[in-house]
Amino acid sequence: MVKKKAQLLMLNQKRQLLDYDEKDLSLRRQCKVFSLNRSSIYYQPIPENLYNIQLMNLIDQKYTQMPYYGVPRMTEHLRQSGYVAGAKLVRRLMRQMGLQAIYPKPKTSKPNSEHRIYPYLLRDVTIKKPNHVWSTDITYVRLLNGFAYLVAIIDWFSRYVLAWRLSNSMEVDFCLDCLDEAVRYYGKPEIFNTDQGSQFTSIDFTERLKGNGIAISMDGRGRFFDNIFIERLWRTVKYENIYIQDYQTIPDARTGLGDYFSLYNTCRLHSSLNYKTPAKIYLN
Repeated sequence: MVKKKAQLLMLNQKRQLLDYDEKDLSLRRQCKVFSLNRSSIYYQPIPENLYNIQLMNLIDQKYTQMPYYGVPRMTEHLRQSGYVAGAKLVRRLMRQMGLQAIYPKPKTSKPNSEHRIYPYLLRDVTIKKPNHVWSTDITYVRLLNGFAYLVAIIDWFSRYVLAWRLSNSMEVDFCLDCLDEAVRYYGKPEIFNTDQGSQFTSIDFTERLKGNGIAISMDGRGRFFDNIFIERLWRTVKYENIYIQDYQTIPDARTGLGDYFSLYNTCRLHSSLNYKTPAKIYLN
């Protein structure tokens, strides 16, 4: 699996070097220079069929409600809801969505050995000011005939959403763009907390944090409550916006979520903030 991912990464890097508008050097010649099979540049991943997308939407809604549901329970939930889905399919779809049950369990799998895993730095730490701790995560966004992924960065003290991005893939680039925007507009935190997803353990992401002098903290595997504030954000944005609006396309979702996050930061009162808005706490 690791070898296959490395091969795909190398292939994508070579594709990015191609110039489709170059008139003096044909694509055939460019592919030869980069030792790239010409047929591979026209390859498009096979999209999920509509039935599987429907299953993913149901899985997302149930997981948002009950994040301790793993493959066996989720499979039974779909079966009792009248859908045909085996455990093998449910496991693949949940993995594609980046979902993992949050109950305590033994270490039955190991992170990618090529990526360093950093310790969790926030146990028993009191967050007393903005920009002390930021955190990020990725969630699944359902669309009419497809899906997208949403990444956001939140300030723990104020719950202020500093930056966010939508993408049609789980590659690290949109996470880096989100991080760059947050740092550009708001400075940098003392600690940045993530889960152990491949995007956040990647060399590109961790080096970007270290290059800004930011301490890196990572959740324990399957520990939902290590990154609780952004997990609460996902529940809120899904129940208050995504499930209600039922977006059809990524541009629709991008526009609607932009309006929602503005409302969330500047107008939505939070009981945990003594009924103040995140902007009131973060910007004052």
